[in-house]
Amino acid sequence: MSKEKKKSIIIELNQDLIKNNNRLAEENNNLLKKYNIKSFDVVGAIGAGKTAILESLCDKLSGKYKILVINGDVTTRIDADRINKHGVRTIQVNTGRECALNSYHITQVIKNIELSEYKNGILFIENVGNLICPSDFILGADKRIIVVSITEGPWVIVKHPLLFKLSDVAVINKMDLIDVIDVDVEKMIKDAKEINPNIKIFKISANSGANVSELIKALEL
Repeated sequence: MSKEKKKSIIIELNQDLIKNNNRLAEENNNLLKKYNIKSFDVVGAIGAGKTAILESLCDKLSGKYKILVINGDVTTRIDADRINKHGVRTIQVNTGRECALNSYHITQVIKNIELSEYKNGILFIENVGNLICPSDFILGADKRIIVVSITEGPWVIVKHPLLFKLSDVAVINKMDLIDVIDVDVEKMIKDAKEINPNIKIFKISANSGANVSELIKALEL
């Protein structure tokens, strides 16, 4: 009996769905630019440290900018409440069965708030926690930040190349654990650069705040 051949099956999303999402994303970006609001889509797996990094960014930037944070999650507003404690407004979007935010979610938020209150400010969008679904849907943000952590293992980047290809900035988080986690961080950086030579990469500890200031500079904030 012959051996079964290994096959990969690619399932493509409906092109109309993607087209409509991209149209809304462009409208979102144009509206935010009208008020000179800098916007960032933050993606990463559950536990990578997206919320902790946003807490640190809000701590450092809230005295200089008016900040709005949209938090995406399947349920609860745990992350939104965490960030809200740092003196910024948070809006929770619960997606239910959907595994990522899409442009329609963002449209519904920004059309129902007074954007003039955030003129010359910042919008952070914390996407639902995974490294797969967000790659299909741009949201209209100026830049996408992908967050991974050394606790996710050495192959997290090569296993999720599309999000790294589509991101502007990469954060390798939890560097405070490098002495106890056997991971070759330089190899992770090399993997990311091979996927996207233009991506800017930062080794960060959200817990200690190490290198967060360098990230802020790279975001031109």
